[in-house]
Amino acid sequence: MLVRDWMTADPETVTAATPVMEAMQRLREGGFRRLPVVRDGRLVGIVTDRDLKEATPSKATTLSVYELNYLLSKLTIKDVMTAPVMTIGPDDPIEEAALVMETHRVSGLPVVEGGKIVGILTITDLLRAFVRNYGMREGGARVTIDLPDEPGVLARAAEAAPPSNVVAVVTDGVIEGHRRRLVLRVTGDGAAGFPERLAAKGIDVVDVR
Repeated sequence: MLVRDWMTADPETVTAATPVMEAMQRLREGGFRRLPVVRDGRLVGIVTDRDLKEATPSKATTLSVYELNYLLSKLTIKDVMTAPVMTIGPDDPIEEAALVMETHRVSGLPVVEGGKIVGILTITDLLRAFVRNYGMREGGARVTIDLPDEPGVLARAAEAAPPSNVVAVVTDGVIEGHRRRLVLRVTGDGAAGFPERLAAKGIDVVDVR
């Protein structure tokens, strides 16, 4: 799965000269949480709803309404945006984007190709990919197994699948004793009997749902 398959293409953008109040309105109307900042189509920064809220005076301010409106009218995106920006490419794997987000603790990545922004990828997009990757909308049986962490062991599990169909395989990583935990989802005929077929091949079945 590639970033381009899950990103929002041609996202709404602002420039450094866009007034903060205009950007806030566009976020509100569009129902999103971040706006890439561009100059001649090229990414120069990003601004989030949190950036915009932190830039506006609190309700406890002693400024008058007229003073507030004047200050806000002078505030532009260049005063509050973050630059430089972490980015990802459209042909990068989706899991690489997830790693970048987790490592840098960001909830959205502009997608850049040839120096120009072509999309944006968010945590919500990653969740959609997660649901698809686990085959959660396909039904069937979800079976967790432990296997020795060595070549060829996955084939043993696959041999137990027929007449069912394995629609998702996800590793949960290496656990104690150099064993690897896998989550498999099977659908179709005989799905309910898949755990028993695995056990008959000497495979440790940890959980069935």
